[in-house]
Formats: sequence, structure tokens, C-alpha cells
Amino acid sequence: MVMTTFEEKIQTPRFKVDAIPHIVVHAEVCHTCSVRACVYVCPANLFVPLDDGGILFNYEECFECGTCYIACNEEGAIEWSYPRGGYGVTFREA
Repeated sequence: MVMTTFEEKIQTPRFKVDAIPHIVVHAEVCHTCSVRACVYVCPANLFVPLDDGGILFNYEECFECGTCYIACNEEGAIEWSYPRGGYGVTFREA
């Protein structure tokens, strides 16, 4: 069976987690953000707003789409790169 839709594809991820994060969120910069775009645009729901104005982020199940980096409106809040070779997400065939 060949998967054709995004919804089908995101149901089959496999993650090989690197100890070195490929995304770093600088919470001190997030405190000045009123939009919180990263919380709403991440398809894996990896960004959680905190009561103190910061953001909690977990890179281990990241789809590596870059949406958070593109949507973020606070300069320097997110450092994003692809994971090192051999690490990150792959999608299995159903």
C-alpha cells in the first residue's frame, strides 16, 4: 500500500533520537512573544506555552518540517537545523 496523504504519512514515524538537539528554543526570547505561532503551527504539537511566558519544547518526536522556524516572529528564539546523519525521523510504509 502506497501512502499518499500527509495524514497517512504522519501515522508511521520512526525516530532515532540524537543526544544533540537539532532545534534549540531560547525561552528567554519567547517571553517577549505574544503570538506563540510555534504552539499552533507545529504538526507534532511539540511546543507548550508555560504560565511564566516561556515555551516548553521536546525535539525527540520532531517531524523536521521547519514550520516552527518559519512561523516564529521573534528573532533568535529558535535555532533550527537538520539532525546529524543517521538521526531524526523516517516514515515507514504501512
